Amino acid sequence: MDTAEMDSPAALAAFANEVRDWFARDYPQDILEKTRTGQTLERDDFIRSQAALGARGWAAPHWPVEHGGPGWSALQRQVFENEFSRAGAPTVVPMGLIYVAPVIYTFGTPEQQARWLPDILHSRVFWAQGYSEPQAGSDLAALKTRAVRDGNDYIVNGHKTWTSLGHYADWIFCLVRTSDAPKATAGISFLCIDLKSPGVTVRPIRGLDGRHYLAEVFFDNVRVPVENRIGEEGSGWSTSKYLLANERTWYARVEEKRIAMRRVRALAAVHPSPDAALGAQPAFRAKMAHTDMAIDALEALVARARAGGPNGAGDLASLIKIMATETAQAITELLLELAGELGAPHLPVRTAGWAETLPGRDPFAVPAVADYFMTRAQTIYGGSTEVQKNIIARAVLGL
Repeated sequence: MDTAEMDSPAALAAFANEVRDWFARDYPQDILEKTRTGQTLERDDFIRSQAALGARGWAAPHWPVEHGGPGWSALQRQVFENEFSRAGAPTVVPMGLIYVAPVIYTFGTPEQQARWLPDILHSRVFWAQGYSEPQAGSDLAALKTRAVRDGNDYIVNGHKTWTSLGHYADWIFCLVRTSDAPKATAGISFLCIDLKSPGVTVRPIRGLDGRHYLAEVFFDNVRVPVENRIGEEGSGWSTSKYLLANERTWYARVEEKRIAMRRVRALAAVHPSPDAALGAQPAFRAKMAHTDMAIDALEALVARARAGGPNGAGDLASLIKIMATETAQAITELLLELAGELGAPHLPVRTAGWAETLPGRDPFAVPAVADYFMTRAQTIYGGSTEVQKNIIARAVLGL
């Protein structure tokens, strides 16, 4: 079937029904129940979710067919992502499927592709990202973690921080310094490290919302085979820019934001009470309208980027990152305003029946406040908004 046939209205409608039916029938229903009721997801939930998608051939919509991708058109991918969000499934953990896998199939050797891609595709291995360091966050070129060549190995020493779900991970892909080249970015290499290696220590970091989804990772004379380096020594900076473009466009998740805004409007119609609801106040209605328009603009920007093919985001990645993260924050700010004092209880981990421990309180409020705190980081991680504006300035103004 060619693209025109796949993208016909009838074919897209049939595909949407197929995806919707699969989520209703074959996807793990207990995970959908957890997300619906605001429960905290654990490592096993993420793995089972992604393994189910992998078994159906739907875990990696953006991968090339030769590496396990489904061969969808841009419109089919959009339909799938919309149905994914409408089903209420948790977003995939991006470090393996979305971040490192494209690096492996683009820059890796055939041996590296055969070694790592199948396990990523079927969620048999959990990956983490080792970029930020205590003195190298937004200024990533200042990283200090060092890898010194010793025969067929590197000896790695250093410290990575803000490692999302690092306590769940089996492997971590890192930017490491392999030389002291005059230009800081020229001495950086891209290295994959088994976190079970001797000398690796993973310590928890609690987020602003109280949950443990971050970690710091220490390397103390960790021996890593040279064959775990992707690309040539010193090419890590260009490899990382390719990865970051994928990371920054992943944040868009347009349909997820539309669903969240429908929820905001429904809540706004009754909170704090049907007679004096925030949704009737002009200032709050203006905030909702502004956020809706931002989502429309984000959707148009993503469509423009995808029109360029699998790697078509290019310089648009920074624009998408800014718009997506600022819009996510705007949505959680609306929910925080709706929650008010109802969001005061602090429940960093929410298990089944958690809402029953708060009699008389609307259960939307506690997760809403936690999500608000979580999204505070979105305009920082993956390259802060200030960094993205500098990238745009260089691209547009030639600075």
